[in-house]
Amino acid sequence: MYSNKEIWRVTYPILLGLLAQNIINVTDTAFLGHVGEVALGAAAMGGLLYICVYTVAFGFSIGSQILIARRNGEGNYRDVGPVMMQGSMFSFLMAVVLAVVMYIFAGPLIRMLITSDTIYEATYQFFTWRIWGFLFAFLNVMFRAFYIGITNTKVLTLSSVVMALVNVVLDYGLVFGELGLPEMGVRGAALASVIAEASSLVFFLIYTYCRIDLRKYGFRRSLGMDFGMVGRILQISSFTMVQYFLAMAIWFVFFMALERLGQRELAIANIVRSVYIVLLIPVQALATTANTLVSNLIGAGGTDKVIALLHRIAGISFLIMVVCVALTVIFPDPILSIYTSDSGLVAESIPALYVVCASMLIAALANIYFNGISGTGNTQAALGVEVGIQIFYALYVVVVGMVLRQPVEICFTTEIIYYVLMLTFSLIYLKKAKWQNKKI
Repeated sequence: MYSNKEIWRVTYPILLGLLAQNIINVTDTAFLGHVGEVALGAAAMGGLLYICVYTVAFGFSIGSQILIARRNGEGNYRDVGPVMMQGSMFSFLMAVVLAVVMYIFAGPLIRMLITSDTIYEATYQFFTWRIWGFLFAFLNVMFRAFYIGITNTKVLTLSSVVMALVNVVLDYGLVFGELGLPEMGVRGAALASVIAEASSLVFFLIYTYCRIDLRKYGFRRSLGMDFGMVGRILQISSFTMVQYFLAMAIWFVFFMALERLGQRELAIANIVRSVYIVLLIPVQALATTANTLVSNLIGAGGTDKVIALLHRIAGISFLIMVVCVALTVIFPDPILSIYTSDSGLVAESIPALYVVCASMLIAALANIYFNGISGTGNTQAALGVEVGIQIFYALYVVVVGMVLRQPVEICFTTEIIYYVLMLTFSLIYLKKAKWQNKKI
């Protein structure tokens, strides 16, 4: 059984890494928020479309991470490298194919999703530059899976700091034409993010070559393509790939509904979503820890201790979120002013921000137990839970946002319903289902 200290030892580098990593989202939103509402809307729609595709790779990496963590827990270190190498080769192949396909079909796809001509044009400019980040981001998530799986998470902080610093400097230079760089507006924000992801990959490659015992983890025997290994990874990750894609696709439905309400509503939603993502960072870090520690624990023969471990991590998550939510509720104006100098836009964003804060208290528990399901290796069950919840989510968004055309804060109440359902079904599964002997 892991102590609080051991849980935190794994979690805090992931948390710092996610914090630095999400500076890309925050800085893009903050800089473009000072350009105008159209640029803010374009970043929201283009960024979400990018993430929808990116989550396919992220889901694949989670499946790889589960396998790596299980082998690490069993002490079969030489079987870790082949999972990482084969997963990376397959992930890069996906990146090339998806980048080319998205570039070819970007125009008609975005036109189908967006009604406003001005937002369409800005979104197209952003997205056609942003997609080349796939070539680097798809490999970055595999390095993330490797280091989390072996519980050596400190490197994630370092790589993310490198990425964040590069992105902040280039956002400033390329969005506004400072530092001797061309003024590119929304295209500049996209290009800055691509270069930042490339810098993170370079860091991972150098660090891994210099600091990791490649022979211990079996990297030396993993140079050729092994379709059997890729197939074993896909047996687990195919469900997480679909799960994460659907999770982000539902977000896109949400923003499509708000785009039809107007540019102002879309700008409010993007600002609040950016704060939402920052609030979610400690929960995501602890959820990732829950996933990998559950897999390691089962690999070491500690199946009977899994539920107690999840209760402990969930308690930590909830206490942290209470503090984060309290600070957000007390100081909403300074937080929202990071994204815009328009005092009216800040005031109109506060009600939606409060709704998000309420949902975060439930999310702090729901995400831990839900990731515990994936940690057992039963990613098919996790996908089943996610799909059932998202069907209700999508119907709610369509009715409230598109049919009834309710204000942004009412639309955001779907997050409360989403996390209540996730928490309920996750607890039922962990209590009732037969997951203890799942082999991977």
